[in-house]
Amino acid sequence: MSSSLLLKNIYCLQPTFDGPQYHGADLLIVGNKVEAIAPTGNLQAIGKVRTIDCSKHVVIPGLVNTHHHFYQTLTRNHPAVQNAKLFDWLKFLYEVWKYVDEDAVYHSSLLAMAELMKTGCTLTTDHHYLYPRSFKGDLMGLQFEAADTLGMRFSPTRGSMSLSKKDGGLPPDSVVQTEDEILMDSERCIKTYHDNAPDAMHKIALAPCSPFSVTKGLMKETAALGRKYGVRLHTHLCETYDEADFCQEMYGMRPVALMQECGLIGEDVWYAHGIHFNDEELKILQQTKTHIAHCPSSNMRLGSGICRVKEMLGMGINVAVAVDGSASNDSSDMLAEVRQAMLLQRVRYGSDALTASQAFSMATEGGAKLLNFGKVGRLEKGWAADLAIFDVSTLPYAGSQSDPVASLLFCGTNHNTDYTIINGKVVVDRGQLVGFDEQELAQKANVISKRMMEMAARGEIV
Repeated sequence: MSSSLLLKNIYCLQPTFDGPQYHGADLLIVGNKVEAIAPTGNLQAIGKVRTIDCSKHVVIPGLVNTHHHFYQTLTRNHPAVQNAKLFDWLKFLYEVWKYVDEDAVYHSSLLAMAELMKTGCTLTTDHHYLYPRSFKGDLMGLQFEAADTLGMRFSPTRGSMSLSKKDGGLPPDSVVQTEDEILMDSERCIKTYHDNAPDAMHKIALAPCSPFSVTKGLMKETAALGRKYGVRLHTHLCETYDEADFCQEMYGMRPVALMQECGLIGEDVWYAHGIHFNDEELKILQQTKTHIAHCPSSNMRLGSGICRVKEMLGMGINVAVAVDGSASNDSSDMLAEVRQAMLLQRVRYGSDALTASQAFSMATEGGAKLLNFGKVGRLEKGWAADLAIFDVSTLPYAGSQSDPVASLLFCGTNHNTDYTIINGKVVVDRGQLVGFDEQELAQKANVISKRMMEMAARGEIV
């Protein structure tokens, strides 16, 4: 018999952000699904059951992070690039990132996912495109091992770079691969790890890094391979003016036209950032049903610009939310990112540009749709039991209970959950990570980070 979780007397529960709010409700989880929602006292759990008192809590569907670079948690806040633009930032940090090894991949993945889970995220992707020649073993296997250790629902991308400095790209030669190596390992990753189930714990997507770090040929071959196996496709696009200029100089066309020529566009594709689309390109995104991962904190941090989210949503383009890499954010605070998404649109379009409800919908259903997960992103019978539970009885939320769900974005100083539940299992319990010791993880990450920085300072050959 499946174990059960009964969330009792929920102060405020949000099944979907364009639907009703429930006060004084109970929610029953059986196995990995929501079994029922009913007024308090009307649900009976059979068999082994854990009951959690939620009388001071807001319960929402788990948040979905749609773009990240886990390994960058090890190079946050580097003084040399605190004030750099994207291309300069990349050139400097590649010389540190080339020292990423197996230990770094595993522990940075644990660290990024731990932060995400503790701030309400229950489903994430990762865009790992850095494959140092010295790396041994199964990189994606290490990431899935970390996800399973913590209990995270995970859909990483098998990223790639094939253009190094000698080819006119930005990264050093030691972190790029040949096109044959990339395509062969991409197919292996799909066959080994991808699960087609709508609410799978493991999925795979394919992700050439960007138009300035892979060849046109690799983008075309990757798109064909992804469609052969029915997996999602991803890349960075229109993040900066420099990228648009690069595409014009190298290919004689703007980034979206390049994506069209490569077949890297459509309902099975999402782009990170998408700041500098022109009006015609927005129409193409609308027509092709291509998705956008909006990364507000990173866009502000690097001074890249403000994505036209309000206009995109008005056109029916699916826009989700993402924290981006932890060297350009510099955190993996998912609830903070939803707040930033709401506020940044108001800077550009006015005080009613994006509501709290719209921001939450982008970060739940919008993200699940982008990553191709079904019955994920709502709290309804038969849907995935992925929930974020926040205590709103504390001082920072006092006086905000006229709309307790929105208070999570408008108020608060601590974005951590009391409980995070993924696939029916409690993975953050009373504010503490369940799957790994937090202090041990922080210490290990600092040791690895220091080692990489020292190797870069010495200019060690890899």
